[in-house]
Amino acid sequence: MYAKYFKRILDFILSLIALIILSPVFLIIAILVRIKLGSTIIFKQERPGKDEKIFTLYKFRTMTDKKDEKGNLLPDSERLTKFGKALRSTSLDELPELFNILKGDMSIVGPRPLLTEYLPLYNEEQKHRHDVRPGLTGLAQISGRNTLSWEEKFKDDIAYINKITFINDLKIVFKTIFKVFKREGISQEGNATMEKFKGTTKQGVKHE
Repeated sequence: MYAKYFKRILDFILSLIALIILSPVFLIIAILVRIKLGSTIIFKQERPGKDEKIFTLYKFRTMTDKKDEKGNLLPDSERLTKFGKALRSTSLDELPELFNILKGDMSIVGPRPLLTEYLPLYNEEQKHRHDVRPGLTGLAQISGRNTLSWEEKFKDDIAYINKITFINDLKIVFKTIFKVFKREGISQEGNATMEKFKGTTKQGVKHE
Protein backbone atom coordinates (compact mmCIF):
# COMPACT_ATOMS: atom_id res chain seq x y z
CA MET A 1 0.00 0.00 0.00
CA TYR A 2 2.72 2.49 1.02
CA ALA A 3 5.01 1.69 -1.92
CA LYS A 4 2.18 1.83 -4.46
CA TYR A 5 0.17 4.84 -3.28
CA PHE A 6 1.84 6.96 -0.60
CA LYS A 7 5.58 6.87 -1.30
CA ARG A 8 5.35 9.09 -4.40
CA ILE A 9 3.03 11.57 -2.64
CA LEU A 10 5.48 11.88 0.25
CA ASP A 11 8.40 12.26 -2.17
CA PHE A 12 6.66 15.17 -3.90
CA ILE A 13 5.64 16.97 -0.73
CA LEU A 14 8.95 16.54 1.09
CA SER A 15 11.12 17.45 -1.91
CA LEU A 16 9.05 20.60 -2.50
CA ILE A 17 9.39 21.64 1.15
CA ALA A 18 13.13 20.88 1.11
CA LEU A 19 13.66 22.94 -2.05
CA ILE A 20 11.90 25.94 -0.49
CA ILE A 21 13.71 25.71 2.86
CA LEU A 22 17.13 25.02 1.31
CA SER A 23 16.89 27.65 -1.46
CA PRO A 24 19.43 29.95 0.32
CA VAL A 25 21.86 27.00 0.56
CA PHE A 26 21.35 26.29 -3.16
CA LEU A 27 22.20 29.90 -3.98
CA ILE A 28 25.35 29.95 -1.84
CA ILE A 29 26.65 26.66 -3.26
CA ALA A 30 25.87 27.76 -6.82
CA ILE A 31 27.89 30.95 -6.32
CA LEU A 32 30.80 29.02 -4.80
CA VAL A 33 30.81 26.46 -7.63
CA ARG A 34 30.85 29.29 -10.18
CA ILE A 35 33.80 30.95 -8.40
CA LYS A 36 35.78 27.78 -7.67
CA LEU A 37 35.07 25.69 -10.78
CA GLY A 38 33.61 28.10 -13.31
CA SER A 39 30.63 27.25 -15.49
CA THR A 40 28.66 25.13 -15.74
CA ILE A 41 27.31 25.04 -12.20
CA ILE A 42 25.03 22.03 -12.58
CA PHE A 43 26.42 18.67 -13.69
CA LYS A 44 23.92 16.81 -15.89
CA GLN A 45 24.13 13.17 -16.88
CA GLU A 46 21.74 10.60 -18.28
CA ARG A 47 20.92 7.80 -15.85
CA PRO A 48 18.47 4.86 -16.00
CA GLY A 49 15.47 5.11 -13.71
CA LYS A 50 12.40 2.98 -13.05
CA ASP A 51 11.92 0.33 -15.75
CA GLU A 52 15.29 1.48 -17.17
CA LYS A 53 13.73 4.70 -18.47
CA ILE A 54 16.50 7.24 -19.08
CA PHE A 55 16.33 10.61 -17.29
CA THR A 56 18.71 13.54 -16.74
CA LEU A 57 20.29 13.56 -13.27
CA TYR A 58 21.21 16.91 -11.70
CA LYS A 59 24.12 17.53 -9.31
CA PHE A 60 26.36 20.41 -8.36
CA ARG A 61 29.60 20.15 -10.30
CA THR A 62 32.57 18.94 -8.25
CA MET A 63 35.25 18.44 -10.92
CA THR A 64 37.21 20.63 -13.29
CA ASP A 65 37.29 20.04 -17.04
CA LYS A 66 41.07 19.60 -17.17
CA LYS A 67 42.26 17.59 -20.18
CA ASP A 68 45.54 16.02 -21.28
CA GLU A 69 47.52 17.04 -24.36
CA LYS A 70 45.30 14.82 -26.52
CA GLY A 71 42.14 16.54 -25.36
CA ASN A 72 40.96 13.69 -23.13
CA LEU A 73 39.60 14.38 -19.67
CA LEU A 74 42.07 13.63 -16.89
CA PRO A 75 41.22 10.91 -14.32
CA ASP A 76 38.63 11.79 -11.67
CA SER A 77 41.30 11.93 -8.95
CA GLU A 78 43.10 14.72 -10.82
CA ARG A 79 39.94 16.71 -11.63
CA LEU A 80 38.32 16.44 -8.20
CA THR A 81 39.29 19.61 -6.32
CA LYS A 82 39.49 20.17 -2.57
CA PHE A 83 36.26 22.17 -2.82
CA GLY A 84 34.66 19.34 -4.81
CA LYS A 85 35.73 16.80 -2.19
CA ALA A 86 34.13 18.96 0.50
CA LEU A 87 30.83 19.04 -1.43
CA ARG A 88 30.91 15.27 -1.85
CA SER A 89 31.89 14.49 1.72
CA THR A 90 28.90 16.50 2.97
CA SER A 91 26.66 15.22 0.13
CA LEU A 92 25.79 18.83 -0.73
CA ASP A 93 26.55 18.06 -4.38
CA GLU A 94 23.46 15.83 -4.34
CA LEU A 95 20.98 18.60 -3.45
CA PRO A 96 19.87 19.33 -7.06
CA GLU A 97 18.53 15.77 -7.18
CA LEU A 98 15.60 17.15 -5.18
CA PHE A 99 14.38 18.49 -8.55
CA ASN A 100 14.59 14.93 -9.93
CA ILE A 101 12.47 13.74 -6.99
CA LEU A 102 9.94 16.53 -7.52
CA LYS A 103 9.68 15.61 -11.22
CA GLY A 104 9.16 11.94 -10.44
CA ASP A 105 12.45 10.69 -11.89
CA MET A 106 13.64 9.66 -8.45
CA SER A 107 12.49 8.91 -4.92
CA ILE A 108 13.97 10.02 -1.60
CA VAL A 109 14.85 6.38 -0.80
CA GLY A 110 15.74 3.73 -3.36
CA PRO A 111 18.70 2.20 -5.22
CA ARG A 112 21.12 4.88 -6.39
CA PRO A 113 20.88 5.75 -10.13
CA LEU A 114 24.00 4.41 -11.82
CA LEU A 115 25.55 4.87 -15.26
CA THR A 116 23.64 3.84 -18.38
CA GLU A 117 26.69 1.90 -19.56
CA TYR A 118 26.09 -0.58 -16.73
CA LEU A 119 22.69 -1.69 -18.05
CA PRO A 120 24.01 -4.55 -20.26
CA LEU A 121 26.26 -5.76 -17.42
CA TYR A 122 23.60 -6.60 -14.83
CA ASN A 123 22.65 -10.22 -14.24
CA GLU A 124 18.97 -11.15 -13.94
CA GLU A 125 18.78 -10.42 -10.22
CA GLN A 126 20.63 -7.11 -10.42
CA LYS A 127 18.23 -5.88 -13.10
CA HIS A 128 15.47 -5.79 -10.49
CA ARG A 129 17.05 -2.66 -8.99
CA HIS A 130 15.18 -0.84 -11.78
CA ASP A 131 11.78 -2.13 -10.64
CA VAL A 132 11.46 1.03 -8.54
CA ARG A 133 12.47 4.68 -8.80
CA PRO A 134 16.14 5.29 -7.94
CA GLY A 135 16.78 7.14 -4.69
CA LEU A 136 18.66 10.07 -3.24
CA THR A 137 19.78 7.59 -0.60
CA GLY A 138 19.28 3.90 -0.03
CA LEU A 139 20.11 0.80 1.99
CA ALA A 140 23.52 0.46 0.31
CA GLN A 141 24.39 4.06 1.25
CA ILE A 142 23.81 3.50 4.96
CA SER A 143 25.52 0.09 4.82
CA GLY A 144 28.86 1.36 3.57
CA ARG A 145 28.35 3.56 0.50
CA ASN A 146 31.46 3.43 -1.72
CA THR A 147 33.36 1.08 0.61
CA LEU A 148 31.08 -1.81 -0.40
CA SER A 149 31.76 -4.05 -3.38
CA TRP A 150 29.35 -3.81 -6.30
CA GLU A 151 27.89 -7.22 -5.42
CA GLU A 152 27.23 -6.08 -1.85
CA LYS A 153 25.57 -2.89 -3.10
CA PHE A 154 23.28 -4.77 -5.47
CA LYS A 155 22.40 -7.26 -2.73
CA ASP A 156 21.31 -4.34 -0.53
CA ASP A 157 19.34 -2.81 -3.42
CA ILE A 158 17.33 -6.01 -3.92
CA ALA A 159 16.86 -6.47 -0.17
CA TYR A 160 15.37 -2.95 -0.02
CA ILE A 161 13.04 -3.57 -2.97
CA ASN A 162 11.78 -6.78 -1.34
CA LYS A 163 10.69 -4.85 1.77
CA ILE A 164 9.61 -1.27 1.03
CA THR A 165 7.83 0.17 4.05
CA PHE A 166 7.42 3.64 5.53
CA ILE A 167 9.31 2.59 8.68
CA ASN A 168 12.25 1.24 6.65
CA ASP A 169 12.39 4.42 4.56
CA LEU A 170 12.32 6.53 7.73
CA LYS A 171 15.16 4.50 9.25
CA ILE A 172 17.25 4.87 6.09
CA VAL A 173 16.72 8.64 6.01
CA PHE A 174 17.79 9.10 9.65
CA LYS A 175 20.78 6.76 9.24
CA THR A 176 21.77 8.69 6.10
CA ILE A 177 21.82 11.96 8.06
CA PHE A 178 24.04 10.29 10.67
CA LYS A 179 26.40 8.95 7.97
CA VAL A 180 26.64 12.35 6.28
CA PHE A 181 27.63 14.03 9.53
CA LYS A 182 30.26 11.33 10.14
CA ARG A 183 31.37 11.56 6.48
CA GLU A 184 31.71 7.79 6.17
CA GLY A 185 32.12 5.72 2.99
CA ILE A 186 32.82 8.64 0.65
CA SER A 187 35.39 6.85 -1.47
CA GLN A 188 36.75 3.41 -2.16
CA GLU A 189 40.37 2.70 -1.32
CA GLY A 190 42.57 3.59 -4.29
CA ASN A 191 39.82 5.54 -6.07
CA ALA A 192 38.45 9.09 -5.92
CA THR A 193 34.95 7.66 -5.60
CA MET A 194 34.19 4.08 -6.70
CA GLU A 195 35.76 1.90 -9.37
CA LYS A 196 33.55 1.22 -12.38
CA PHE A 197 31.27 -1.81 -12.44
CA LYS A 198 32.53 -4.41 -14.92
CA GLY A 199 29.86 -7.03 -14.53
CA THR A 200 29.51 -10.15 -12.41
CA THR A 201 28.58 -13.77 -12.98
CA LYS A 202 26.97 -14.06 -9.55
CA GLN A 203 23.19 -14.25 -9.45
CA GLY A 204 23.03 -12.38 -6.16
CA VAL A 205 20.16 -12.46 -3.72
CA LYS A 206 16.86 -14.00 -4.77
CA HIS A 207 14.21 -11.48 -5.80
CA GLU A 208 10.84 -12.17 -4.19
